[in-house]
Amino acid sequence: MVGVLLTLTTTHRPATDLGHLLVKHPDRVQSFDVPVGTAHVFYPEADEQRCTAALLLDVDSLRLAGARRRGRGGPSATPETFNLGQYVNDRPYAASSLLASAMAKVFRSALRGESRERAELAATPIPLELRVPVLRCRGGAEVAVRVFAPLGWTVEATPIPLDEAYPEWGDSRYVDLRLTGVQRLADALNHLYVLLPVLDDAKHYWVAPDEVEKLLRAGAGWLAGHPERGLITRRYLAHQRALAGQALTQLAEERLTDEPLPADTVDDGSDTAAQGRPSLAARRRAAVLAALADSGASRVLDLGCGSGALLTALAGDRRYTEIVGTDVSSHALTLAARRLRLDRLPERQRNRINLWQSALTYRDDRLRGYDAAVLMEVIEHLDPPRLPALEDVVFGHARPGTVVVTTPNAEYNVRYDGLPAGRFRHADHRFEWTRAEFTAWAERVAGTYGYRLRLSGVGDEDPEVGSPTQLAVLTIDVPDPDHREPQLTPRKEERP
Repeated sequence: MVGVLLTLTTTHRPATDLGHLLVKHPDRVQSFDVPVGTAHVFYPEADEQRCTAALLLDVDSLRLAGARRRGRGGPSATPETFNLGQYVNDRPYAASSLLASAMAKVFRSALRGESRERAELAATPIPLELRVPVLRCRGGAEVAVRVFAPLGWTVEATPIPLDEAYPEWGDSRYVDLRLTGVQRLADALNHLYVLLPVLDDAKHYWVAPDEVEKLLRAGAGWLAGHPERGLITRRYLAHQRALAGQALTQLAEERLTDEPLPADTVDDGSDTAAQGRPSLAARRRAAVLAALADSGASRVLDLGCGSGALLTALAGDRRYTEIVGTDVSSHALTLAARRLRLDRLPERQRNRINLWQSALTYRDDRLRGYDAAVLMEVIEHLDPPRLPALEDVVFGHARPGTVVVTTPNAEYNVRYDGLPAGRFRHADHRFEWTRAEFTAWAERVAGTYGYRLRLSGVGDEDPEVGSPTQLAVLTIDVPDPDHREPQLTPRKEERP
């Protein structure tokens, strides 16, 4: 059998959990009919220490030619046009949009980050190695590094010679691609789904306007902040200017409210490319998820949810029976809904998730009665005089059992080469606290509202300046719902 091959390997223990994430049993070979041939899933190795799943796409050249005719249409798409192309082309042997389309069908649940039996693992970054032995790469190995490295992958793109017997002929336009890193499986698969046709710079079907939505959906959470988003967008949309312009406009809007910060992106881009570690944003989410898991919460608020990076991870974990995301920006909530694919979720899952427009400086009775709330990279976006109002709303009025707060560590900013002295990591930040300032604030809030406090850092600990992100977990210490709430000085501010 000759076809297009992709392998996914993990050393997560037990490694055979990969079968649960892919919803494909390691003891069976499974075959799936796809428009251009047959896709086979099997496991060359599967034990507790190491597990590899393989997707082999067996392309039928005649069916491929038929798909091309149906996709393009029009008077020019005659059978004679494809007589030679049916038999002489590289599509059946090199990774391209054919493999991406097969992934979308065969690994549908995994691409969405869903796993009925391993929901928590589906939301957790795990060690992964992805390999595509033959990939057409327009622009050479350098382009593969440019698109994958900023996503946290260690990239090996080895050019394949035209003929090993004649090295003087040079290299072909194909590479043997190997990616290693610590990623959520869903993120890894979506990276491949978008970037395989980007590297090939061709698609086996006509690119219609609905391809914009496909790109934005698969690129949610990473494409808007990617340094090569222009290249990726143009190639994915087959260089159609109108479609690429539409996509880039929406990505620019998403970037205004998305979570990763410029300084974090600069720092993590080089760090992950060199050492294969997840980004600071991913490590921050993992730390918040761990704190929520430790709290035993099942009904959770994500306050200031932005475009929904954390909500997506929460939605993939069955322990959370009710998930609410709030934001003052209606546009951010629209992005979150798109990222969560709310319009495509089954009714039972859709009913677990609510998105509400709400300002954190005004009391909202809908926020009361929840087990836990998250303020992830939120407080620094408020003017300091408005912080007491937020404290009243969250800790006094809503009063969840646990509150998880993260914020930048201002002392760590000196480690960002691209950040001038005295500047904040993000243009919208109103302040950034040192460790002593954050500790003083968290201790005051805990004491005022009856919470126990635990402080820690997220990211690599620097012996001089600490970790890049500060984290506080406040757990309610006075369960009495009539606990006295501090009286705030009335404000003349108008509700936005």
